[in-house]
Amino acid sequence: MKRVAIQGGEGSFHEITAREYFKGEELEIVPCSTFRDIFVETRKDPDLIGVMAIENTIAGSLLQNHDLLKMSDVRIAGEHKLRISHSLVALPGRPIGEIKEVMSHPIALMQCEAFLDTLPDVKIVEHEDTALAARDIRDQQMISTAAICSALAAEKYGLEVLASGIETNKRNFTRFLILAQGEMLQEVQKDNHINKSSLVFVLPHNEGSLSQVLSVLSFYNINLTRIQSLPIIGREWEYQFYIDLTFTDYNRYRQSIDAIMPLISRLKVLGEYREEKHGFSEE
Repeated sequence: MKRVAIQGGEGSFHEITAREYFKGEELEIVPCSTFRDIFVETRKDPDLIGVMAIENTIAGSLLQNHDLLKMSDVRIAGEHKLRISHSLVALPGRPIGEIKEVMSHPIALMQCEAFLDTLPDVKIVEHEDTALAARDIRDQQMISTAAICSALAAEKYGLEVLASGIETNKRNFTRFLILAQGEMLQEVQKDNHINKSSLVFVLPHNEGSLSQVLSVLSFYNINLTRIQSLPIIGREWEYQFYIDLTFTDYNRYRQSIDAIMPLISRLKVLGEYREEKHGFSEE
């Protein structure tokens, strides 16, 4: 049985991701209050797998998670892109007309604004987690409160779905990283074809330094799929760059890394893994 640490409570989108990525396998879910706690738990247990959101097609990047990954010994073992579908849930038998407040994580509330606008007299309450909001409704028997969460959370906590698919934008996807280390990293990746990597490095504060790096990568037929810059604390106007690369030839990819080394500093390979394709359908 694989043990998987997730941010949030059982029934969260992190758990859905874990179960989809390891479909057909028996999992023990280890809920963590914060993203930082995922890394705390993986330090305690090298066999523990982590699942962590890194970016959303609507809300953008989770910037703090980049640095958490950089400072950790775990590596990216894989990725999973999950279609986020929100539901409005409440205690069984409570009609939507009797709901006085709706609570959920601020991002989930933001993603369902158009639906919430149809409930003008309902109070909006922010909560630390979508699934835990559902759990609180069950535990505290909050008869006039509904939560916005996943259908899985509603099932786990015995709540009734009042409305489903209430997210405003149906092209709402979150990209999650699968994190592992040591022997468990090899176990997770045993059947994977490695064609993607994530790196972080620092560039000198010189004109054209980034374009030089990108030119070298292009020469080696390496595709840059994502770039995120973050400031270096204590070094004004200097930045570290997090990039994702895809490639068809692993040897050419390694040659490209050697070629950019004279142009950068403090390189860390955050992970080499299999790219997950996704159709991004409207359904």
